[in-house]
Amino acid sequence: MSVFLVITTIVTQVLYKPQDDTEEKPSSSKEGTKAYEEEKTKAAEGVVLKKEFDGFRRKYIMVYLVIMLADWMQGTHMYTLYLSYNVNVSALFITGFLSGAIFAPFLGSFVDKFGRKNSCIVYCVLEIIINTLEHSHDFNILLFGRVLGGISTNLLFSAFESWMTTEHRKKGFPEEWMSTTYSQASIGNGSMAVLAGIVSQVLEDKFGHIGPFQGAIALTVLALILILPWEENYGEKDSDNDHSLSHQFTEGWKATLSNSQIWRIGMTQALSEGAMYTFVFMWVPTLLAMDPPGGLPTGCVFAAMMMAITIGGMIYPPIQSFVKNFAPKGKAPELCASLVYLAAFASMAIPAYFLSQGDSMVAGGFTFVIVAFMITEGCVGLFMPVAGTLRSKYVPDALQGAILNIFRLPLNVVVVSGTYATDVLETSVVFQLVSGCFLAAALLQSTFLIGGSSNETTRSKKKD
Repeated sequence: MSVFLVITTIVTQVLYKPQDDTEEKPSSSKEGTKAYEEEKTKAAEGVVLKKEFDGFRRKYIMVYLVIMLADWMQGTHMYTLYLSYNVNVSALFITGFLSGAIFAPFLGSFVDKFGRKNSCIVYCVLEIIINTLEHSHDFNILLFGRVLGGISTNLLFSAFESWMTTEHRKKGFPEEWMSTTYSQASIGNGSMAVLAGIVSQVLEDKFGHIGPFQGAIALTVLALILILPWEENYGEKDSDNDHSLSHQFTEGWKATLSNSQIWRIGMTQALSEGAMYTFVFMWVPTLLAMDPPGGLPTGCVFAAMMMAITIGGMIYPPIQSFVKNFAPKGKAPELCASLVYLAAFASMAIPAYFLSQGDSMVAGGFTFVIVAFMITEGCVGLFMPVAGTLRSKYVPDALQGAILNIFRLPLNVVVVSGTYATDVLETSVVFQLVSGCFLAAALLQSTFLIGGSSNETTRSKKKD
């Protein structure tokens, strides 16, 4: 079934591949004229620029895949490692989320002030330290590792993206090409999750529960080596302006609170990703509680869900190209995001309904629920690139690190609240809340379709 879906996805990509402006050839009817020569020169320059972009994209994606493989290898085995140490697992997990929430508002200023490449290097060093600390059985040392983990997670989801978007613009690549990078990152993320499950199992069989973390150390060292040749960037700067940490912190908050486009993007991300993380926390116990015939093949279900993420990333470019036919001018990503969040809302409403039926659940309820979970993961694969595209569109370069980390403050609040809700509320009610978060994200995202303009005008004003 998974193979069939992948083949169908590839065919869809081929049939609905977005048009590339750089591949346009000059009209033969103008051959020999000055206009023809100008078009020919422009086409040649476009081809050169496209090759340069492909090299840049590969350089970034290579690092992204390595760090995500390392991250997935830790995530899939962290619970079992802590369980083998006989420590308070929930306390360690909550500490990580709280650390992320506490440091998020301040960490972004560090990213913008000291450089995105340097921040990526700091992330790698922190991950090496954290995974080394995981070898200890001492609860206090593990707790310290989770505090560092909250910091490194914020860097993971801000420093790398900030570096890529600013470097993309610095090299003069068209804005629309950025969605290709985000799409490939989403495809790679799902693929790395599947690969992580296999590699982690091999390492666990050979070295025990700590094996995957030792593998993560080796991968992070590799990522660090690959990052070293990167050029440094800090976003847009004006030599007359103050660029101290306090200035970056203040300006980041000021821009977020005063610009409705920025805070709406941030709240949309918090609602959608917070709902996603709550769902990730719930899917295993939910399916186990449904007691499917023959038991639950957790590994197979996980692999299928990660494949759904990969498929979502693969179909994003053709879907956005198709949506352009109906969206207001320049608003295809906004409309695409709204539709994706609506699809996620509908998919989460399915388990909310079936689980609310209790013992009277209709036959085939398990099948409906697991299909809904696959659709949700497909939506995750879709909204990863579309959300990245929108962040790059509305968040100013000079404050990307600061603002992206500010976004993670409400995100962590939603995640902590969702995790707590799973302990005190019925499962069906929690799925209703998750579904509601996706609906709220869709409605908030739809406000971008009514008037307004992107932050590109803000960037141009800053340059002037």
